[in-house]
Amino acid sequence: MFLDPTASADSFTETLIEPKGRYRWGVTSETGRLTDVLLSAPANLEIVPCNAVSLSSAANGLSCCTETATRQHENMATLLQEAGVRCHFVPPAPGMPDLTFTRDAVVMSPWGLVTLRPAARHRQAETEYVADTLKALGIPSLGAVEEGTVEGGDVCIVRPGLVVIGYSGERTTKAGARALGRMFERFGWEVVYPCLDPHYLHLDTQFTMLSSDWAVGCVESLGDGFVDRMTGLGIDIVPASREEVGRLGANLLSLGLGSIIAPAGNDRLNRLLESIGFKIIEVDVDQFTRCGGGVHCLTMPLARHPD
Repeated sequence: MFLDPTASADSFTETLIEPKGRYRWGVTSETGRLTDVLLSAPANLEIVPCNAVSLSSAANGLSCCTETATRQHENMATLLQEAGVRCHFVPPAPGMPDLTFTRDAVVMSPWGLVTLRPAARHRQAETEYVADTLKALGIPSLGAVEEGTVEGGDVCIVRPGLVVIGYSGERTTKAGARALGRMFERFGWEVVYPCLDPHYLHLDTQFTMLSSDWAVGCVESLGDGFVDRMTGLGIDIVPASREEVGRLGANLLSLGLGSIIAPAGNDRLNRLLESIGFKIIEVDVDQFTRCGGGVHCLTMPLARHPD
């Protein structure tokens, strides 16, 4: 469901509207029960040397196999569907090798879709293309970010009323983060703006929510100020090492109700999360991680039920 984007923050709880069509759309947290997600098949996937991981992959002579990537992506979609998640697809398009990482071009807010402003030149055409696809599903738009640059991997909707928008000055700038943040602040939400190390590309490579009070993160790279802020808000952070972050091991997707999709081979962290009580569903995404994106990057939630 959505809120009327023209309503004031004071009328937040009184302006719920039912969108037309079969589904209810909207996201109020990263950890509510996932019901609908946006995917895009990796038909044009290639290693674009534009971040630390893909630069390393290219330097080491790695390549990605489209056939293998397609099998891995189909397997992930099957796991999502078996978990009760409806998968919606943006068709692959020539000239958009990173379109499969659907997290970055747009973000779903509680009030409608927000079109973002990617910094990477080869990703800038994705925004209108993805937004047009979602408009055809009947998803309303809240608006577009029109200053700075901001990518969805730097956005974490922690819980109703709280969103984190990180910026490194490289992929997401401070101006872009603030422009997106104002869309949430107008409804009375608190926005936290951590300054990030650009080496790690996006916030979601270093920090992802597992439940309303648990997250996984690299405390070494995030810095004491951000870690203290999150723990002060009642969020316990399961520590991931720099090595695990470097291979996208902390780039996880919460399905809600304690279930997490995580990359296969991420043994130490996956077993640790199981010992805490999370159900870990492992999926092989090595063709994608060598391009610089993981499970979280490959999935853009369209609707979550606030369990």
